[in-house]
Amino acid sequence: MRTEPRWYSQQYPPEGASAAEGILNQLGRPELDLLTILVREAAQNSWDAKDPRHDGPVRFGIDLGYVGPAHADTWRRLLLNGAPSNDHLALRNALRASIRIMTVSDRGTNGLGGPIRANEICRDRQDFVAFVRNVGEPRDTKLGGGTYGFGKAVFYLLSGLGTVLVHTRCRNDEGELETRLIGCALGNSYRATGADGDEWRYTGRHWWGDASGDVIDPLVGAAADETARRLGLAPFAPEETGTSIVVLDPQLEGLEPKEAAAYLAETVAWHLWPKMLERPDGTLPMRFSVTCEGRDFPVPDPRTTSPLSLFVEAYRQLGTDEGRTLSCQKPVKELGRLGLVQRPVVPMEPSPATRRAMEMVQIERSVHHVALMRPAELVVTYWPGRETGAELLSYAGVFRAGEEMDDTYAEAEPPTHDAWNHHRLEGHERTYVRTTYTRLKEAVDDLLQLGGSAREGSANVALGAASARFSPLVGGAWGTGGASDYGTPSTGRAKAAPDDEEVPGPQARTRGGTRRGGKDSATADVPLPEDGTTRAPRPRVKYAGETTYEERFGHAVLVQAFTLPVAVVQRVRVELAVALPGTGNRETDPPAGAAMPGLVGWEDPSGTLHASPTFVIEGGDETVWRAVVRPAPDTITEITVKTQVVNVS
Repeated sequence: MRTEPRWYSQQYPPEGASAAEGILNQLGRPELDLLTILVREAAQNSWDAKDPRHDGPVRFGIDLGYVGPAHADTWRRLLLNGAPSNDHLALRNALRASIRIMTVSDRGTNGLGGPIRANEICRDRQDFVAFVRNVGEPRDTKLGGGTYGFGKAVFYLLSGLGTVLVHTRCRNDEGELETRLIGCALGNSYRATGADGDEWRYTGRHWWGDASGDVIDPLVGAAADETARRLGLAPFAPEETGTSIVVLDPQLEGLEPKEAAAYLAETVAWHLWPKMLERPDGTLPMRFSVTCEGRDFPVPDPRTTSPLSLFVEAYRQLGTDEGRTLSCQKPVKELGRLGLVQRPVVPMEPSPATRRAMEMVQIERSVHHVALMRPAELVVTYWPGRETGAELLSYAGVFRAGEEMDDTYAEAEPPTHDAWNHHRLEGHERTYVRTTYTRLKEAVDDLLQLGGSAREGSANVALGAASARFSPLVGGAWGTGGASDYGTPSTGRAKAAPDDEEVPGPQARTRGGTRRGGKDSATADVPLPEDGTTRAPRPRVKYAGETTYEERFGHAVLVQAFTLPVAVVQRVRVELAVALPGTGNRETDPPAGAAMPGLVGWEDPSGTLHASPTFVIEGGDETVWRAVVRPAPDTITEITVKTQVVNVS
């Protein structure tokens, strides 16, 4: 006669036990949302459990959906058998309505093997008791991503019922395939009257499974396979091992299921992209999928998705001469390898799911970050370095800790594995982690110097990738010299002056583009007259915002807004140069056949463009003018705005 699985609620033993609240609080107050933590922790566990007998990649999937009508009654009948009251676990009320579930699964892994009871001696891995029974087990995988397994709490935190089903296939001590199925729940500790009429204290931990013994054990073998079939759980292939965790009533951070699926796909890409890259031997570490109600939500390919492709390029450097080894000098210790690349990147308009995923890793429109990882090659965090000061110029890096340093960096991580905090360490280990950030800063500063060629007071604006987006620029849509007139001169306060007019007076070089790290305006000194009279006013250019990428009549241009706050008549002009990304080469005269940026003209406050190499403007107010520049593709455009006093006597 078949015995149906039932629930068991744990009483406090005389020697004490962990309360459910304590397990749920193991994650602390993480900065990441629960969906992101789920992706990171579950995939990390799956990677650590890779089956060495399996030749292909570890398959990791997340599926959102509902229990179908064909299985809903079975769910209610089986999962309500001996269930705690709603005061202690809100399972009874929830199962009366439609049952939403999230299934997180892996295949090509060991499954949750080892003993099924915590007091049994284990000669090898003890994954089942580490996940189902125990709390705070140290990692038993060399160079694995996990440390003390606190991440399993996220499954219960995500469940509106604090309840999961664990369906796993592993090999037992005899090497035979064995299916296991058990339910686990974390509620609140409480007091209640037991079957003997006495009042007992309960830990708030509950298990559902085989109740024929003195404790709840998982359903095993044919009983597990049959019950999983009745519940509609995905079966294992004949020789397949792995685990599926079914989260009941998943809380989706306020998102609709399809929105959550799109966000999960983006989150997988941002946090797990190193596992999506082929190894030198052609093998693929992991394969990912996200589905919702039968619809596939593809995970973006990091090799072709901007800006992740920058990190992929930096990752490729780690095993080449382009990468570098970071070291601590006192005491001497190699810390790991760093790859670092700088490229022009056109700003994108991310989808809501992409924007949310980028915000979670604290990356906005431009990338100036280094992905930190241990030898397991799972992204720990994106460390923000100094910004480039140019809207279209980004850089990305990857730092991978050396194998000898793995324990040090692991100890520096919080339970969510999303940071390296040297304050958690002492002695040399603390010095190593602190020095890591010092070396990263030094490497970024060296990269951003562009060989020392960037001129003070100029604006460097990266182009490069923009040529694909703004195809009219390729070949020079406006020609190769001067400016082309597509507006009518205005009759306002500014007037154009002949190019050969003598304009005495000093020049001023101003800082354009972004104004981080420097002044937003510049002045030029005018020598005092020898007769002791009052010196001439000093012309001054003040930038009104950063250099921007815009379109004018279907053409891509760079636009720099500025004002002339000094009340003198002055002539403005722009000096342009180019530099190749990541090099120290700067050119004001183009090589044979090469394109150079050119001034299109001066745009007045009404939007009228004045096509003149120089322009005379009467300053003294906050009127905003704009220098409109035609950029050169595949370069960094350097814009230097200059002004001169006009002698009007």
